[in-house]
Amino acid sequence: AYERRFPTCPLIPMFVASDTVNEYKSEDEAIHVIERRCKLDIDAPRLLKKIAGVDYVYFVQKNSLNRRERTLHIEAYNETFSNRVIINEHCCYTVHPDNEDWTCFEQSASLDIKSFFGFESTVEKIAMKQYTSNIKKGKEIIEYYLKQLEEEGITFVPRWTPPVACKLESSTSHTRRPVSPAINIPDSATKEGLNNKEILNTSSSPSEPTAGTPDDKLDADYIKRYLGDLTPMQESCLIRLRQWLQETHKGKIPKDEHILRFLRARDFNIDKAREILCQSLTWRKQHQVDYILDTWNPPQVLQDYYAGGWHHHDKDGRPLYVLRLGQMDTKGLVRALGEEALLRYVLSINEEGLRRCEENTKVFGRPISSWTCLVDLEGLNMRHLWRPGVKALLRIIEVVEANYPETLGRLLILRAPRVFPVLWTLVSPFIDDNTRKKFLIYAGNDYQGPGGLLDYIDKEIIPDFLGGECMCEVPEGGLVPKSLYRTAEELENEDIKLWTETIYQSASVFKGAPHEVLIQIVDASSVITWDFDVCKGDIVFNIFHSKRAPQPPKKESLGAHSITSPGGNNVQLIDKVWQLGRDYSMVESPLICKEGESVQGSHVTRWPGFYILQWKFHSMPACATTNLPRVDDVLASLQVSSHKCKVMYYTEVIGSEDFRGSMTSLESSHSGFSQLSAATTSSSQSHSSSMISR
Repeated sequence: AYERRFPTCPLIPMFVASDTVNEYKSEDEAIHVIERRCKLDIDAPRLLKKIAGVDYVYFVQKNSLNRRERTLHIEAYNETFSNRVIINEHCCYTVHPDNEDWTCFEQSASLDIKSFFGFESTVEKIAMKQYTSNIKKGKEIIEYYLKQLEEEGITFVPRWTPPVACKLESSTSHTRRPVSPAINIPDSATKEGLNNKEILNTSSSPSEPTAGTPDDKLDADYIKRYLGDLTPMQESCLIRLRQWLQETHKGKIPKDEHILRFLRARDFNIDKAREILCQSLTWRKQHQVDYILDTWNPPQVLQDYYAGGWHHHDKDGRPLYVLRLGQMDTKGLVRALGEEALLRYVLSINEEGLRRCEENTKVFGRPISSWTCLVDLEGLNMRHLWRPGVKALLRIIEVVEANYPETLGRLLILRAPRVFPVLWTLVSPFIDDNTRKKFLIYAGNDYQGPGGLLDYIDKEIIPDFLGGECMCEVPEGGLVPKSLYRTAEELENEDIKLWTETIYQSASVFKGAPHEVLIQIVDASSVITWDFDVCKGDIVFNIFHSKRAPQPPKKESLGAHSITSPGGNNVQLIDKVWQLGRDYSMVESPLICKEGESVQGSHVTRWPGFYILQWKFHSMPACATTNLPRVDDVLASLQVSSHKCKVMYYTEVIGSEDFRGSMTSLESSHSGFSQLSAATTSSSQSHSSSMISR
């Protein structure tokens, strides 16, 4: 009956799909172990899913049926965010010892939240809610399938009995045991409490070598030269994990130094280190990360405007990377390159760091497995808190933390401005506790005093922009020209995709054919946020509210214009028979936006219902004093002779309870994300704010 719920179960709406990963059956059919990867649609706030960057979560479930002992053990653990949240669940069906007509059921679970983007308490509540709901429904589901079996005429399953061949073999030979090529799979079954001595004895676990074997020791000179001081226990862990990889992993085996990083990241817990290392090796293979330095050339815009680069080494011999974050136009880089190229560039930096560590190990004659990063925050301001830019930064940190553990030896943060605590609040939950301990933060010119830069970097190589004498070849950064910005469609056509999500959408706006986006609000006081750039022409931005839903979106044929728009979308929602003030109402004053302007804003909703964001073609008003057209009007009409405008936009809805604690807020909108703010409009009735930057 329990097996009937796979691969999907209509009684569990959140259970979307499942795939069989491993399956094992013993020769006598007494043991059946099956491992599945389950896809779940967790009932979580949209904000949390957006920040986490996932729509679904994946769990691994192992079911171990022992017909000899008459038990079914079910073990489940989370695969998604396993480095942040650890969920373990164990269920057991057994026969009652006093009454064989009764089935006993036991269930236990544990939840350990290490960090989750600052939403630890929210995740705990969601997990408890889901778990409680599952317990209540568990009996109902099993009874449903039992009844289904009865309706099919299945009311009895015969007891398992040993095959005759097995009986003869056990009576004639005690030394020979059947060995299956897939015998390693039941290793998980033994954890689930199956008392099968046959499996325990024949399962050859490469992570458990016999003490005293020749491979159980590493050469002392090799350890001292390349790995550093290791205790006997740490050395044994490295040997066991490397041996397991050699016997099971198909592909390039990482070097001992890299395996050691994953062991250190998990305090030499072999099971945990093996899990994250295997995930990383799979990720490296999928995205061809091993070949990135040889096959990928960074775009010119990165070489010109990414204000970071390698610069000699620190006093401990670690490679030194200098990042002038305050001089970097994060929004411009995201808009010109997309998240994929930025991530790929950061990965190439990390790969280069690994290579430099190997070189410095040879040069200095001692193990060097990490690098030092110097971050100069001179120039950091509120424009660096641009929401999609911060989101891209957080996702990059997530990837680097998962695949390059224990590579950051020290992080020196210099000239931290007053806005830095805001950025630190957003970023710090993504950073491992061990990594955070390596951070040294200096405000103003404190880095020049005792305990400052000179304690870690030789005077001869301190960069010139920090008052040193060494010329630093790191690019100075600066604003990326808007002429280099690309549309979402252009970014989607890149050959290599490390991320599938594109932040921005493109839309075309025509005279008489505005582009409209529908947002349904269930809870009043939710917050609608937006960020858009006017790429071509002038537009008018409006926000409307309606109590009833408009007709399903339709692609506008554009009638007499006969203009196709391969590079943008055009959707109209407001029916032509609708009347303003009767069928829908305007909740914000119209905002005129000129070509080249960037607009960010937010609106706190007062009522539930349907909100429509509208970008409309802006017609140039005629001159009031004369019938002759002005020179500006003629030039403007020539500029938009096709009566077509283009915008790139990003919208999001945030619950009111989450708004002030999220990556953007009403206050930050007022402060501004751009260097130059030309105008700000706000409405006291709807608590909305929009900011234009030219």
